[in-house]
Parts: sequence; structure tokens; C-alpha cells
Amino acid sequence: MFERVQVFEDRYEELSEKLCDPSVIGSPEKYAQCMKEYKSVEPLALKYREYKKTASELDEARELLEDAASDKEMREMLEEEIAALEQAIPALEEELKLLLLPKDPNDDRNVIMEIRGGAGGEEAALFAAVLFRMYSMYAVRRGYKLEVMNAADTELGGYKEISFMISGEGAYSRLKFESGVHRVQRVPETETQGRIHTSTVTVAVLPEAEDVEINIDPTELKIDTFRSSGAGGQHINKTESAIRITHLPTGMVVECQDERSQYKNKDKAMKVLRSRLLEAERERQHSEVAAQRHDQVGTGDRSERIRTYNYPQGRVTDHRIGLTLYKIDDILNGSLDELIDPLITAARSAQLKEQEK
Repeated sequence: MFERVQVFEDRYEELSEKLCDPSVIGSPEKYAQCMKEYKSVEPLALKYREYKKTASELDEARELLEDAASDKEMREMLEEEIAALEQAIPALEEELKLLLLPKDPNDDRNVIMEIRGGAGGEEAALFAAVLFRMYSMYAVRRGYKLEVMNAADTELGGYKEISFMISGEGAYSRLKFESGVHRVQRVPETETQGRIHTSTVTVAVLPEAEDVEINIDPTELKIDTFRSSGAGGQHINKTESAIRITHLPTGMVVECQDERSQYKNKDKAMKVLRSRLLEAERERQHSEVAAQRHDQVGTGDRSERIRTYNYPQGRVTDHRIGLTLYKIDDILNGSLDELIDPLITAARSAQLKEQEK
């Protein structure tokens, strides 16, 4: 393991020097490429340095202990330090193993998310709006950019469905764990007798596809234009700027009506179509990967209930790792990292166990 880690540290040193090289600094393309690789190897290189520093301190403490035979107070202090360092070493080794695991090639991509109301009618549509707000606030916290691709809203302010892109470094690596069925338990505003209702919302998470990955034959597309529709009001388009694209070989249909420009709507719809086709191809190639798909915890099947939001109890439970947090307000206001970080840890641990078999 340490030979592999040393290679990364050597490369880290090499890249550090390159980033100070005038020929690299003067070329935006070279600099961006070096910086991207530098950031990818930095966590492993720094963790290895921490490991080596800890191991060195342990050796020094053991040597001092041998020389402090007659000093009782010094011996006690050194024994405590040695015990702490001996405990730290295995933990650092474990962290190095996790950092050596192969990355999901999609982790650095932007992400397209699709939220749809499931069982529960209008209440499900209203909760779809709550989840969209949660992801919007999370994007702000992480410094990501959010762009709505398409939305079908309801009279009460919910969403039958809404699709949007979140752009930013590592967006897919964090949001891929949101794919699945989200269940809400609460008393709807329309409920007069105070009864708790259970509704569901499905969330699909797709890495943005690059043009070169998915070759779409224009002759296999049926493109229709229509007027934007919605709950009503002054913002509804009077012209046929909305776009519906049907991919004839698969029957896949994508709509986009968020922009007033037909060209912009078509561009957004094609982005969604490419990402869906890429995801379908990945699923076809990896049909046996219940645990691998998206590197998600659990089966990753979108029909699986992954999380429950219980309003009366103020709790959110992620069923994949059995984590319950009594922080529903914080989470719905965008504090998602408290759920996502443990999911990442669990996914890496499962990956490590699989690798060690």
C-alpha cells in the first residue's frame, strides 16, 4: 500500500513545482489541467504526510522513553503520548486505504436532478416543492449554481415534476446519494381533522453527459413545439417556445418550457436527453450492480424508499444506513451534509470490504 501512496506523494510534489512554472502559469489550459490533478492527489498526499509525521513522532517518543528510565514523571508523560500515537496509526492507515479506492469517474461532473410527486396527489406535489427548495439551499451553501430545466407546477404551489441542473466542483459526488424514493409524514394544510398523511416523491440523479459520449442521430428525434403551460398568470408564454423532444428508438420524452427562447429550451432539453440516455446505457452495462450503481448505499434502485421526513417528530431517517437526525428544519433548509457525509463514508467502507474479498 505504501509504495502506491508514495507514487501519489511524488506526483503531488511534481505538480506543486509545475504550478509555479511560468510556462504552465502562462497557459490557462495547462494550468487548469495541472490544478485539477493537483486537487485530486492532494488529499492522499497530505494524509500520507500526516501518517509519516505520526510514525516519526512515535519512534522518537519510544527512544525518549528508553532514555527516561529514572524520571517517573517523564515516563508517564511519554507512555501517554505513545498510547495516543499507537492508536492514531491504524486509523490513519484506514484513511489511506479509503483514499486509495478508485473514484467514480462521474464524481466531478455537474448533475441533473428530476423530482416527481408520487403517491399522495397534491400533498406529494407540495413536498416535491419542499425538496426542490432544500436542494436549492444546499446548492447555495456549497457554492454551486442551480438552473431550472423544466417545471410543471400546480395551483397550490407544488410541482408535479421539476428538473434542474446543479453545476459545481464535485456536485455529482455528493448529490448522487439522493436518488430514490423520499417519503414524507405530516399533516397536510388541507387536512381538517389533523390526521398525518404519508406521501412519496421520487428523485432521479443523473451525471451531466458530454456531447462526445452520447451520439444522437438527429433523424431519430421528433421535435414538437407548444405553448408553455402552468398554473396561470402573466408569466405564461403566448408563443410556441416550449419544446418536446421524443427519442424514437427508446421512446424517451423530454420537455422544456422554462425559457422564453425556443432555442434555449431545445438546448436544455437535449442536455437532459443526453444525460438520461447515458444513464440508461450505464444501467444496461451494469445491470448486476445493485451495490455499485452510482456507488450508492443500498441497492440504488429508484423504487427503493431511501429516506423518511417525519414532521410531527421533527426527524429525518435515512434507511440505507439507519441514521436518524432530529433536525428536520435544518435539513430542509439545506443542511444536507449531515446526511451526505455518513453516506459517503458508508459507501467507501462497503467498497473497501468488496475490494478486500
